[in-house]
Amino acid sequence: MLTDQDREFLRRCIELAATALESGDEPFGSVLVSAEGAVLFEDHNRVSGGDHTQHPEFAIARWAAHNLPPHERAKTTVYTSGEHCPMCAAAHGWMGLGRIVYASSSAQLVQWLSDLGVPPGPVRPLPITEVIRDAVVHGPDETLAESVRQLHVRFHRSQMQ
Repeated sequence: MLTDQDREFLRRCIELAATALESGDEPFGSVLVSAEGAVLFEDHNRVSGGDHTQHPEFAIARWAAHNLPPHERAKTTVYTSGEHCPMCAAAHGWMGLGRIVYASSSAQLVQWLSDLGVPPGPVRPLPITEVIRDAVVHGPDETLAESVRQLHVRFHRSQMQ
């Protein structure tokens, strides 16, 4: 079950996704939050330069590896506008980060892109729980997912022009 605080952080992720979109990038945003509720790190997608590993969830994993001891990583929550891709889920699992909360699921994204006529990418969209053992995952949030969908529609329509 998502809390009001979860939704607040998810709204921030959507703001970051909008920032990515305004920069000409795919609309994804993520926030790392401590056990005490403090924002530790946030980022948005940066793949438009050609490096498709520049996802915000992957950046969070890298940041956590350099800035948090393992016992603190396990207590964090990663909030994200969209469910982690397999690459980011693996990074999350290897770094031992805690709970994951997302506004929209990979299954939703696949459907939205299909509806827009966007061909599938090179990596299969797996649920986080198929990548990370014993992952604590919450999402999607149907109301917030609609905001994420609108960002993806804007991005992909701009790419089709």
